[in-house]
Amino acid sequence: MPTLTKGRYVARLAETQTDVAVAQALRHRCFVDPQGAGLDADGFDGVCAHVLVEEGQSGALVCCFRLMPLDSGAAIGGSYSAQFYDLGALEAFTGRMVEMGRFCIAPEARDPDILRVAWGAMTRFVDDRGIEMLFGCSSFSGTDEAAYLDAFALLKHRHLAPNCWLPRVKAPRVIRFAQTLRRKPDAQRAMRTMPPLLRTYLLMGGWVSDHAVVDTELNTLHVFTGLEIAAVPPARARLLRAVAGQAGLRR
Repeated sequence: MPTLTKGRYVARLAETQTDVAVAQALRHRCFVDPQGAGLDADGFDGVCAHVLVEEGQSGALVCCFRLMPLDSGAAIGGSYSAQFYDLGALEAFTGRMVEMGRFCIAPEARDPDILRVAWGAMTRFVDDRGIEMLFGCSSFSGTDEAAYLDAFALLKHRHLAPNCWLPRVKAPRVIRFAQTLRRKPDAQRAMRTMPPLLRTYLLMGGWVSDHAVVDTELNTLHVFTGLEIAAVPPARARLLRAVAGQAGLRR
């Protein structure tokens, strides 16, 4: 993936272990301890490409995420997400896939262009590798489901995975919102509490699992999220291409 420059921000792949460590430090701030120094690292870091979004003038890291390409669904059992979800249905997916994980934006960085540049970088990666499905875990902060009931109700009513790809329960603690919620969602309240990454997935035609996993280690609730590249609406695809600096959507 070539370096992508848009406005104040530059997106690039990590080139050194120092680059990866800077990303791990930001992840630690976002997922583990906002005040503490440390690294959020695991065994998947060594097999992933790491995307860094930096403020161009200062070089400060404002966003990062990691990408693990798979040749097809047959390899999905080795993904990070497969620790939490039974992804047996997706093993039948024959196209190339990529798992996006540990997506985070520095708490003090509030410019919406950061998310746009991140998705532009993702778009380039997807096109360069001929990816046909993007997937990962989309996280809600904290483990109090009461704060997100409208969001979960909206996911149930509008955005559940197709039955042919639907992840099954594997984790010991889950919230089966598709089975248990009976409320009509307040769409505005739901979108206010929806994580920005998940909102973007949904705008592009993404879908989610029918349950959320309670992840006490990272203090999050997360849903499995998938996006088939061929399902991205044409208008949304053109916007992504514009940010990525490329023309046309490669199918």
